[in-house]
Amino acid sequence: MPVPLAPYPTPPAPYTPPANAGAQSQLVCSGCRNLLLYPVGATSVCCAVCNAVTAVPPPGTEMAQLVCGGCHTLLMYIRGATSVQCSCCHTVNLALEANQVAHVNCGNCRMLLMYQYGARSVKCAVCNFVTSVGASTSGTEQKFNG
Repeated sequence: MPVPLAPYPTPPAPYTPPANAGAQSQLVCSGCRNLLLYPVGATSVCCAVCNAVTAVPPPGTEMAQLVCGGCHTLLMYIRGATSVQCSCCHTVNLALEANQVAHVNCGNCRMLLMYQYGARSVKCAVCNFVTSVGASTSGTEQKFNG
């Protein structure tokens, strides 16, 4: 004699955290240059690696990035700055008005490369191949305001 099967119970609704709960932002440590994640609303962040305390820019401050011309460290700065001094090698980097960067695939290994928009060539850090980007934009080059 067959036994009737009970219907499957309704699964509980998945937990949905409230909007903005656990929201994080990021900045570069003023001591060791590591990327730090911090909860939105924090006023300063203590680095777990070097214990340096880095002040968080006020809310609404738009940040930009550039790669240092001296040591190739990624630098973050407040958008609108005209120059940025690297804390690693102390090179003063010119921050272009438009803060434009471009991307192109390496001509050898196809790695996506980022470079200052307007450059004539870019050297791949993976395979050391120099990709010519010329004065005109090619189909593989993409311009971004960074």
